[in-house]
Amino acid sequence: MGNMDPAWFGYAALLSLLAMGFLARIEFIRLALAIAALLALPFALFEWHSIGAAALLVAILALNLALAARGWYRDVGTHFTAEELALRGLHFDRLGANDARRLIDQGHWISAKRGEVLIRENQAAPSLFYLAEGRALIQRDGADVGTLADGALIGEATVLDGSHATGTVILTSNARLWFVPAAALRAYLAANPDIAAVLHEGFARALRGKLASANTRIADMPPLS
Repeated sequence: MGNMDPAWFGYAALLSLLAMGFLARIEFIRLALAIAALLALPFALFEWHSIGAAALLVAILALNLALAARGWYRDVGTHFTAEELALRGLHFDRLGANDARRLIDQGHWISAKRGEVLIRENQAAPSLFYLAEGRALIQRDGADVGTLADGALIGEATVLDGSHATGTVILTSNARLWFVPAAALRAYLAANPDIAAVLHEGFARALRGKLASANTRIADMPPLS
C-alpha cells in the first residue's frame, strides 16, 4: 500500500455508511453498502490481516451489487402513463419505479363531477385521493377555509391512522382523481414497511406545502379594521 494509511479506507467506508442514512431508494442503499464494503476491504487485508473479514466484505459487496442490479433491471421494464408520471413525480418521487408502480396499482383512476363530497368533517377519510385535474373546496363548520387544485393529495393527514377529518372536501369542478381505499392502503403499507416510511415522508411534505399555502393566504388577507 506504499505510504497510504489503510485507516483511511476504514474512514471512507464509515462515511459511505453515513451517507446511506440520507438515501431512500433501496437500490441506492445497497450500492452504498457495496461501496462501504469495497473501501473497507484494504483495511481488512492490510491493517487487520484478516482473510475471514476480507471474505465477509467480499460477500457483502457481491450480494449488494447483485441485489441493486436486480432492482434497477426490474425498474427498466416499468412503465407509467402521463397521469401516473405526474403523481409519482409529485408525491412518490423517492420510490423506485417498481415500488411506485405497485403502490399506484393499489388504487383506481376515476372521473368525478362537481359537487361530489370526497371527505366529510368529523368522519374517517374513506380513501386517499390525488387530485390530478380539477379544484376542491375545504370547509370547516360550514365555513370555507381553503381550496385545493391540480396535484394535491387529499386525506393524507388522517387516512393512515383512521382519525376523523377536520374538514369537508367538496369538488368545485369536474375532476380527474386517483384514489386508494383507506383499509387497502393500510394493509398494503403494513406488508411493505419500506414503502410506508417513504410515503410518510411524502405525506409530511404535502402537509407542509398546504400549511405554507394557508399561511400565505392569511398573510395576504387585509387587516381587521
